[in-house]
Amino acid sequence: MDLLHLRYFVAVAQELNFSAAARKLHMAASPLSRRIKDFEEELGHRLFDRDTHHVTLTAAGSALLPIARGVLEQVDSIRWRLDEATRPRRATVLLGVPTGIHPDLRERVDALAGRVGDRFEVKRWPGGTERLVDAVCDGRLALTLARLPVDADPALEQLPVMSERLGAVVPRDRFPGRESIALAELSELAYAGSPSTVTNAYFRGLDQQLYELGIRKRIELSSATFDGVAEIVSSGLAFSISMLDPRSPVQNYRLDNVAVLPFSDFQPLLETGLLWRKDRAHGGDLEELVAVAREIFTEPLRA
Repeated sequence: MDLLHLRYFVAVAQELNFSAAARKLHMAASPLSRRIKDFEEELGHRLFDRDTHHVTLTAAGSALLPIARGVLEQVDSIRWRLDEATRPRRATVLLGVPTGIHPDLRERVDALAGRVGDRFEVKRWPGGTERLVDAVCDGRLALTLARLPVDADPALEQLPVMSERLGAVVPRDRFPGRESIALAELSELAYAGSPSTVTNAYFRGLDQQLYELGIRKRIELSSATFDGVAEIVSSGLAFSISMLDPRSPVQNYRLDNVAVLPFSDFQPLLETGLLWRKDRAHGGDLEELVAVAREIFTEPLRA
């Protein structure tokens, strides 16, 4: 049985008009009519009742139509089914993302996901830096963004990807109209550190540095969130330290009586890196993914 006969039959059955079907098939009506007659003789069934004005399906034609459509759909799908069967399977990989990453950094993560999309489905996994790094070490995460520094595990490699300037988060009414602030001006306020969910080695080191520079008062916020820190600052009880760039998502927690000012005598920087396991990147299952990540993150961002 010729597949073309099935195509000719389906075209006529859809149009119920030999001339319209012939135009659809880019052929003349006369040879189409002959092909249909040949097909009917091969099957031993008349498929159409036709006169000079009308074409209708016979009972045999009506029974054949869904069968013919099914066969043609199967044939027409061979190419994409074969492509699908031979295409390398996409692996789902998790990329750790700490709280408050900069939108420019998020764009690069999206670019990485787009570049490797035929081989890997990259999904973000949120968490605190230290837990994310642990998850990379034990293989639960493929890569992670992390606030540096992290413990120097010899099994890991890290690539610096962003540096962000930090400023003082202060009650606006205590420092009206100011464009910057000196650290000494904050000595009468308590320092409210980052929420415990995002505290890491960097912020613990920053806390110690502030103490050595004369900021001795502390407000402990064991269960506070970013908006809780903002509430305490807004009330005039404390100051905090956060990203200066107004595009940082952490800025979304700023309240009416809160301002973020650069320091005039102190230059804290928050560094972010991308980390992965060496054995998975060199001849391992993540070699291609890490190679693309190195290209996309080759120039560290600054904000």
